[in-house]
Amino acid sequence: MNFLKSAVASAIAQGPPFPYTFGDKVSGDSDASIWTLYNGTRHSNGSDCSIFSFNITANSRLLPLAKNAVKKLRTMRHPGVISVLDIVETDTYIYIATEKVVPLRWQIKRKVLNTETIKWGLYSIARTVKFINDEGSSIHGNLNVGSIYTSESGEWKLGGFEVLSNVKDEEAIIYRFGSLMPDPRTYSPPEVERSGWDIVKKGPHSAVDAYNFGTTMFEIFNGSFMPDQAGQTKGIPPNVHVSYKRLVHKDPKARITVGTFLEQGRRSGGFFDSPIIRLTEGIDNLGVIGIKSESERQEFLDQLEQHTDDYPEEFFKVKVLPELLKSVEFGGGGPKAFSLIMKISKKLTDEDFQLRVQPMVVKLFGNPDRAIRVCLLDNLPIMIDRLPQKMVNDKIFPNLVSGFTDVAPVVREQTLKSILVIIAKLSDRTINGELIRHLAKTANDEQPGIRTNTTICLGKIAKNLSASTRAKVLTAAFTRSLRDPFVHARNAALLALAATLDHFSDDECATRILPAICPSLLDKEKLVRDQANKTMEVYLQKIRKAATSMPDTVQPPPQTTEAPGPRMSTPQASEASSWAGWAISSFTNKLSAASGEMQTSANYVSPFPSSKPTSPPSTGLNPPQRTVSSSSSTPQVSTPAWNPPPAETYFKDPEPTENDGDAWGDMGDMDDDGNAFFDAPAERTKSSQKEPVASPPTPFDDSSEPDFAGWLAAQAQKKTGPGGGKPLPKGLAKSNGRSTPTSKKPLPARPAPKPVAPKKIDTKPKETDDDDGWGDGW
Repeated sequence: MNFLKSAVASAIAQGPPFPYTFGDKVSGDSDASIWTLYNGTRHSNGSDCSIFSFNITANSRLLPLAKNAVKKLRTMRHPGVISVLDIVETDTYIYIATEKVVPLRWQIKRKVLNTETIKWGLYSIARTVKFINDEGSSIHGNLNVGSIYTSESGEWKLGGFEVLSNVKDEEAIIYRFGSLMPDPRTYSPPEVERSGWDIVKKGPHSAVDAYNFGTTMFEIFNGSFMPDQAGQTKGIPPNVHVSYKRLVHKDPKARITVGTFLEQGRRSGGFFDSPIIRLTEGIDNLGVIGIKSESERQEFLDQLEQHTDDYPEEFFKVKVLPELLKSVEFGGGGPKAFSLIMKISKKLTDEDFQLRVQPMVVKLFGNPDRAIRVCLLDNLPIMIDRLPQKMVNDKIFPNLVSGFTDVAPVVREQTLKSILVIIAKLSDRTINGELIRHLAKTANDEQPGIRTNTTICLGKIAKNLSASTRAKVLTAAFTRSLRDPFVHARNAALLALAATLDHFSDDECATRILPAICPSLLDKEKLVRDQANKTMEVYLQKIRKAATSMPDTVQPPPQTTEAPGPRMSTPQASEASSWAGWAISSFTNKLSAASGEMQTSANYVSPFPSSKPTSPPSTGLNPPQRTVSSSSSTPQVSTPAWNPPPAETYFKDPEPTENDGDAWGDMGDMDDDGNAFFDAPAERTKSSQKEPVASPPTPFDDSSEPDFAGWLAAQAQKKTGPGGGKPLPKGLAKSNGRSTPTSKKPLPARPAPKPVAPKKIDTKPKETDDDDGWGDGW
């Protein structure tokens, strides 16, 4: 093989330039032709081709046949004839560069041809032979399986023009050199076998090709042919038996022509009455506007789609696809043609797709035709993996987003659905910028289905959103959809919230998501209520899990330098379920945390008067001391060492006086004896130490209400200290212009009030008419 390539290269170097590169030799066809077939490559564009090579030095006696073939190929122009690219002739060789072809014998030996494909191929050869016999007034003379090739499109092409002769030429090459053809006895008609090629002049010139067409049919259906098998119907379809027998009749005058056989086969129910053949005839006119009406074109495309499996894959790639592309590009094919293109493109390699289909797809996205746009969007899943990311982001997406604002709802909806397909091909900037803005518009679309699909779309592309915008966008979109009047939009929002649970923080789940879900628990539609319960449970599980990892408290431990004293106790764990116990515990804890442990002082006088009537004065200035004792059930407050007045004193409303409005000012200026409160002399404290000691304290009855007023007064005493403590803030003291007395006047004793029943605190929340205003205060 290497020696042969070197010899070919040497011959080319000595002759005229041949702009083709020789490839591998196509073996298995040397016995059926005088030519040696090579695979080749064209220098100008790198496309594949075939090269028929004839060595003049080694086959000089066959040179007339080779020269005749070259001559006829130069002048013969027909779709069924091998297409010639270039021919080079020298004294030592002849090269014919043609389209890429493969010997038909290969496919016959491998038995890869189905009946419909064979009918289609024989139909193409019959048309070519008819053209040669009738329009060309010529005889092929070498028709057999060895002279038929298949192109890249899968079409059958006729070659073997070594003895092609015009019947008007008395010195035609077929009469002189017909016997030099390879294996002439196998395929020669009976009359030629008996009397030689000169007998052809006396009979119909089409008789030779008719006989050879019949034997070719037999060989194709059976894989081989012997002279004694002519007329046998083994493997031949029943509907062609009669015509076939007339083709191979022993009497040349009784044979029908190939043109007649073709006409009979095209009749209704005939051998060539096949959908694939009818469709092939219409493909050439498909891309020309006006050749077919709109209804005829659509019917043709429907039939073509139904019979795609009957055609060779190469036929669709090379023959049908270019015509469909032209039809779509120039407006003749429409969406149906594009759908067929997408179906064919599944069988294309990535290289062929980028070369043939990709440029057309980018161009069509700029087409304003809505039908084309919808068809493009429907077929995006088929071709998205083959489209480069840069092309999708920079060229396709800018044209695609125009569908978001189209007046046709179907275009808007299909554009929205296509986002799920192309999202992986878009840049982060495009997703979090332009795309989010368009989705915000479709979330408010007048069509409920588009609003619903927008929610679904956001839920599916949540992972593609940036972390800085994800929670904000999703929360706003989903909570808005929860209030949508369309039931499926609300249900979609709940489903999307459940699917995007991991994208929200624990705080967002507790403070924003769960409050938004709660109204859906009482939705009017059971579908929404059920889904709301499921979504609520998912979020609750997440929050509960987060709560288990939190500390019991974030408050610092109480710190104080003073000696611990009596303090109010907190309720035990058994009272955790009681509202009153919870309220008292929280209230106590808040005060303790704010100012440390609560303590009382023996020498403390509160500077702020109580709003309740005061108790009878004691013999000294020592304020009543109150202690708090701990109880296992209910907080108890101890009474001071002096005899307390009845509870009615604290809960009885004071009698109105003329100067009630100035009570806070008077109490700020004067003490009980009419002296200024903050101007009392220092001896006030000393004289108070001589007063008699109060009686032992009486414990607080558990059934009574705690003395909150006295407890608060004790707290105030603790803060101000003994002897009056700090003065009132500036502005609270009201001057009356009187002088400050230096002696204390005892207050007259008041009669003890009658005991009254303790008041019960109503712990039940008051009902209001405004159910929706509960959150305004928060």
